[in-house]
Amino acid sequence: MATISSTLLLNSSRSALPLRFPKFSGFSSSSPFARSYRFGRRNLEPLSNGMLSSGSRADGATAAAASMEGVMTEAMKLIQSASPTWKSAVANNLLIFVLGSPLLVTGLSASGIAAAFLLGTLTWRAYGSAGFLLVAAYFVIVSAFVINLNGTAATKVKMTQKEAQGVAEKRKGRRGPRSVIGSSAAGCVCAFLSIYQVGGAAFSQLFRLGFVSSFCTKVSDTVSSEIGKAYGKTTYLATTFKIVPRGTEGAMSLEGTLAGLLASFFLASVGCFLGQITPPEAAVCVLASQIANLGESIIGASFQDKEGFKWLNNDVVNVINISLGSIVAILMQQFILQNWVK
Repeated sequence: MATISSTLLLNSSRSALPLRFPKFSGFSSSSPFARSYRFGRRNLEPLSNGMLSSGSRADGATAAAASMEGVMTEAMKLIQSASPTWKSAVANNLLIFVLGSPLLVTGLSASGIAAAFLLGTLTWRAYGSAGFLLVAAYFVIVSAFVINLNGTAATKVKMTQKEAQGVAEKRKGRRGPRSVIGSSAAGCVCAFLSIYQVGGAAFSQLFRLGFVSSFCTKVSDTVSSEIGKAYGKTTYLATTFKIVPRGTEGAMSLEGTLAGLLASFFLASVGCFLGQITPPEAAVCVLASQIANLGESIIGASFQDKEGFKWLNNDVVNVINISLGSIVAILMQQFILQNWVK
């Protein structure tokens, strides 16, 4: 045992001695290894200096932080820009869509969200944050009051009952791009005309009024249709007042009509609060929306699903409806408000 212990101690003492290596004198200058060694050394020196220098690392972190701060500052300038531009419109819209994505997916399909993004960008460019908030309020009414985190408030009411009757919305009420475009076509036209100042300043407020009225018309149409299908006790055909089943094209109900009227009044009040229209113009928007919806019901009862009018689907009728709402509001402003309201 003593012999083993002395042997281990001897070995450990030897291992503690410093290791000696033969001195390396380098490659000859003509050797390709020498050339590659010198090349690699020259290229690695800056990298090693940067890695080993704590001051350089601190400077890099400071520069990155300054760069990020500059980006955030520029983004906030775009968001707070008093004069809407295409750049600020895209930036604001993107930020809001990212934050509101959980809400959007409940009421819109993926392609519907893309179409809504284009609408939001155009709206912000034309009317700034106030116009954007008006459109957002429209989507809140028809898309955001989520029931059981699935579908829209107006569209999801009594979904099981509407499905049994065959009058439920497709895709569980989630709107696609055609629905978004059909709901906003007239508003987009008014926005384009405002952006490029067609007709000059004299027509600017008219286009703004048409823009607001188009969404008041559409929100009234959507709410009245969905509430009528779910809660309407008696539905009448708009042309003959004959009692017809729920969901019949051109049918109207008292419950749906009152709900649509209230929805239009609410959105017009939002437009007035945001400074897009005046109180008298808000009343014009509500009245114009009801006239347009009555016209849509007459068109639906008279032509939709009839022979020779197969092209007249819901999307086309929606465009006609909101266009009527915009045109009627503009005409009322010109021939009634301008002459009677001082």
